[in-house]
Amino acid sequence: MSTRDTSATDDPIIESRDQLIAPMANGEKPKADWRIGTEHEKLVFRTKDHAAPSHGEPGGIRDILLSLKQFGWEPVEEGGEIIAMRGKDGTVSLEPAGQLELSGAPLENLHETCNETGRHLAQVKAVGSEHGVGFLGLGMWPDKTREELPIMPKGRYAIMMRHMPRVGNLGLDMMLRTCTIQVNLDYGSEADMVKKFRTGLALQPLATALFANSPFTEGKPNGYLSYRSHIWSDTDPHRTGMLPFVFEDGFGYERWTDYMLDVPMYFVFRDGKYIDAAGLSFRDFLEGKLEVLPGEKPTQSDWWDHLSTAFPEVRLKSFLEMRGADGGPWSRICALPALWVGLLYDEEALDAAWDLVKDWSMEEREALRNAVPKLALGAPVPGGGRLQDVAKDALAIARKGLSNRARLGASGDNETGFLETLDEIVASGKVPAQRLLDKYYGEWNGDISRVYKYSF
Repeated sequence: MSTRDTSATDDPIIESRDQLIAPMANGEKPKADWRIGTEHEKLVFRTKDHAAPSHGEPGGIRDILLSLKQFGWEPVEEGGEIIAMRGKDGTVSLEPAGQLELSGAPLENLHETCNETGRHLAQVKAVGSEHGVGFLGLGMWPDKTREELPIMPKGRYAIMMRHMPRVGNLGLDMMLRTCTIQVNLDYGSEADMVKKFRTGLALQPLATALFANSPFTEGKPNGYLSYRSHIWSDTDPHRTGMLPFVFEDGFGYERWTDYMLDVPMYFVFRDGKYIDAAGLSFRDFLEGKLEVLPGEKPTQSDWWDHLSTAFPEVRLKSFLEMRGADGGPWSRICALPALWVGLLYDEEALDAAWDLVKDWSMEEREALRNAVPKLALGAPVPGGGRLQDVAKDALAIARKGLSNRARLGASGDNETGFLETLDEIVASGKVPAQRLLDKYYGEWNGDISRVYKYSF
């Protein structure tokens, strides 16, 4: 989740609808300026007992963050607590139970993206060895109950944790027990945003299937391949889902603004603190009628904060976020941006990818999304066949898109090599979670602790 930037000094009060639309409209960039932003989370565990370290304990999350100073990272504080580190590779921040996230810098090509990922993982491994901790690349804690997990000292998390049980049964699991890989991508115009949003949203179940990596809960198989994806189906219906309106005529910045105005608030940030506004209306805020801040109107930063509190499968801010994948190891962190860049950043590929899904009805899209957490590539698709068949076509399109981009690495190779790990998954039809289950029932003999040796 986002780490708030408190350095801005120009923070005008919102007086017009144009100011609400501006973040999305101002995100438009010429193709030459399109960038790739990759975010990835990992579970942190003490090597001696596999427990999740708290923030303040010796060798805990705070010490891990501060140890990154040796690599040029600088601390970010909230309420006197270290909650993130900033550097040339982006931001290292905390999820609610101490999951460590890199929100990477906007980069020009996948070679740079994978190098960034490699630098980050090398750094955290070095820091981990200092403090006796390891890092696990999964979509969900395989063995921890909610009660066994620490809570990080971020004000927004306390508000969200109070609110989540009011609106769904699994929101606390989402916050405390899950990890994801996410890709942030640019668009050239409103029409380009719409086409990428629709294509990305319709194909998001494919990413969920390919990266499915959360088959265990509290030490046992949970009956799912991506339990992380299932969790989102019972988190908060007001801010999650497949968003039918995105596929309707007239979708664009205006319609997204209306959607966000209808998403209930979580908080308002004032004087260094988060004020609980959970369930209240941003529309009331615009009229100076927010009950926790009577008479005040929102600023630009308040709107930016609010834009980060919706959690659909694809999210629009000043860029598009692809949000469907479970966390995983190094090779798959590089593979997710390769998939989406290949499909969405080349015009020929984008047309072909949209052709794969444009005739699906909303009911068919919802059915696929609901089937994938259990069935992954075995999920049935509209028109017959399985998602594995669509995956073969989508990877071929992505490969052509990356080839067309012709962004070469130091050794003269293009970006298509980053798809190889996905090629292997699709050829076998066996997603990462199924391989973990094979180990669990086979060589691990039901001992879930063996998963801790199967990390980065």
